[in-house]
Amino acid sequence: MIAPDVVLAPDVAIHQPELVNLYGCTIGKATRIGPFVEIQRGARIGAYCKISSHTFICSGVEIEDGVFVGHGVMFINDLYPQALNQDDSLQTEADWKVIPTRVRKRASIGSNATILAGVTIGEGCLVGAGAVVSKDVPDYAIVAGVPAKIIGDVRRAQGKNPATREGG
Repeated sequence: MIAPDVVLAPDVAIHQPELVNLYGCTIGKATRIGPFVEIQRGARIGAYCKISSHTFICSGVEIEDGVFVGHGVMFINDLYPQALNQDDSLQTEADWKVIPTRVRKRASIGSNATILAGVTIGEGCLVGAGAVVSKDVPDYAIVAGVPAKIIGDVRRAQGKNPATREGG
């Protein structure tokens, strides 16, 4: 379902709109969204992104342009989720605060990664499949594991010197 309050820029591709749940979010130009994706109110997706199937993007997440999000990626927006208040009443939206998360341009997030609340994933970085990102990821870093740790540099992995961006 695509709610009427969703803002879709030109050329957004959602090939199976009956298999997504989008409400109150903004999707940038020419972004592609796979089936079984949920994007919540207040989330912002940039232009030319690819959001793969079974991904959950919650309120408070901002994804810049040109980002790849693999299958089954989960974003979290609350560091201490609870069902009940101290008086045993069920929590509502008024009982917790959304913690913003940012994914900078041209980053890539591997399948089944979990992105905890409040982190920034740097420009051009690569998050390995299954990683749990609990801290900020620097620009162009390659991170993997639980918790995610830096294991390389995308520019080096692509045969470029990170200082000069030249080959070698």
